[in-house]
Amino acid sequence: MANINVTAEQMDKLMGIVSSKLGIPKENLKKDLEQGKFDSALKNMKPADVATFNQMVNNPKMLEKFMSTPQAQALYSKLTGGK
Repeated sequence: MANINVTAEQMDKLMGIVSSKLGIPKENLKKDLEQGKFDSALKNMKPADVATFNQMVNNPKMLEKFMSTPQAQALYSKLTGGK
């Protein structure tokens, strides 16, 4: 994956947007994602969005395409501490 630099401010803003869309407090969402837990996020998503998410994670080619986007790479890098 490419090394994409995202500032703490940008990541905080992104987490805020996602948490508000899902109806989850930002800190709870961040903690869950860092621990690899998606249950709390999924239970607050629209059924169609959950279906799309499940379809993507169960399709290696679709997941690879998604993970190759700069936004996904930046989020992954930030959540994993660049590991």
